[in-house]
Amino acid sequence: MSQRLDLWWIATLGLVLAVAGAAPAEDLLIRGGTVVRADGSQRADVRVRGEVVTEVGSLSPASGERVVDATGLLVMPGGVDPHVHLAPIADVFRFADDFTSGSRAAFAGGITTVGHMAFPHEGELPMATLEREAALARDQSMVDVFLHTTILEPSPEAVAQVADLAAAGQPSVKVFMPFETFEPHHAGFLRLMQAAGANGVRIAIHCEDAHTLDYAIERLVAEGKTSLDHYTKSRPVVSELVATQRAIAMAETTGASIYIVHLSSGRALEAIAAARGTLPVYAETRPLYLHFTEERYAGPNGALYVGFPPIRAASDRDALWEGLASGSVDTVATDHAPWTRAEKLDPTLTIESPRPGTNNLQVMLPMLFSEGVRGGRLTREQFVAVTSTNTAKLFGLYPQKGTVDVGSDADLVLWDPDATRTIRDEDVLSNTGYSLYAGTEVTGWPRMTLRRGDIVYENGAVSAEPGSGKVVKRSPIAR
Repeated sequence: MSQRLDLWWIATLGLVLAVAGAAPAEDLLIRGGTVVRADGSQRADVRVRGEVVTEVGSLSPASGERVVDATGLLVMPGGVDPHVHLAPIADVFRFADDFTSGSRAAFAGGITTVGHMAFPHEGELPMATLEREAALARDQSMVDVFLHTTILEPSPEAVAQVADLAAAGQPSVKVFMPFETFEPHHAGFLRLMQAAGANGVRIAIHCEDAHTLDYAIERLVAEGKTSLDHYTKSRPVVSELVATQRAIAMAETTGASIYIVHLSSGRALEAIAAARGTLPVYAETRPLYLHFTEERYAGPNGALYVGFPPIRAASDRDALWEGLASGSVDTVATDHAPWTRAEKLDPTLTIESPRPGTNNLQVMLPMLFSEGVRGGRLTREQFVAVTSTNTAKLFGLYPQKGTVDVGSDADLVLWDPDATRTIRDEDVLSNTGYSLYAGTEVTGWPRMTLRRGDIVYENGAVSAEPGSGKVVKRSPIAR
């Protein structure tokens, strides 16, 4: 952290910390803030004992507890990001961040729990994948973690372990429609979805149609248009639309509950909205689609913005903001897939071999608050819903996570709604070392982050230790 930023934090902190006696750090009273939940806000104090919230209301300091003056601040549940990548994917994707560096970025951005996508090694069955990646998280992570086990080939043996995933407390599975393993195993994926529906396991599904993508890329290659300037045309909206429609049909056929990841287009959102009245279909979007439009792909730095699916038109961006406000889009997730700037700008990359993913854990919440709440698109309560509460409910974590209530984990963020800062590359805690939003002025930042009662971010610094995060067991998921 630079000296100038340290001075900024000292000058603007505004928190009065009164320590009575030799109080342990976990005995806290947060006074004078506005508690924001998805269903409403109230001026209230929050008492923390050990790892949980024990009281919310008008409270007086107890002997030996640390008092934090939160006057003028919002006291919100820590962010629950349902979609991150913090471990290598075989030898193909070796990301810049691991669970430790990703945790630092998350805490600085007000996120306390993440849902990690666990990918199998070749020939590995789901339970082995889960156990291997959970061990890595327990060793490295500072944020709390839950896991979505990716199933690429739904063999009978893999499908048989869906019930075991639920029994192990990790009732969610990731499926990729655009991968070459999907189409040949379509019948197996139907059986997988049926088993998931029967066992309270939610299917997180990447909706792009492989045939449509192949056709679009082949045409562009034939025309000599292989640079990433043509990236949007290589993965058209219609690919997302047809795959979304097909995923909904598969859910209806099998009785599965599906969660469509990184929704990028208004047309796919319309299909989801039409199904929601009768089917358990949910959707996330991500910051790329809310803050940028497809024009970003033009020019020498366009490759920095490459993700699956691409950024779309301004009309799609507006539709997603409206979906967040109306409730037809349930969550915002980073899909944090961190590469360095040099890796993203590798000149050998083409539309046939792009490098998808961006880092976003540190600034997702501030950017969304600034453009959403301060910009008049979302209420404070909607902000909490789409960044914390809805994810906790959808993935079996609520009310342990996702709310500020008695008995809930003391995952809290003390948020200054009026603090204004400019995002800078030199302040990035991710190992990527840069931010897509560098130079953007943002209003609304965390002052303090608590994970299960421990202050893990304060005065601009992260204080947690690797391995202090937990792999959180979850309940089976209702439709």
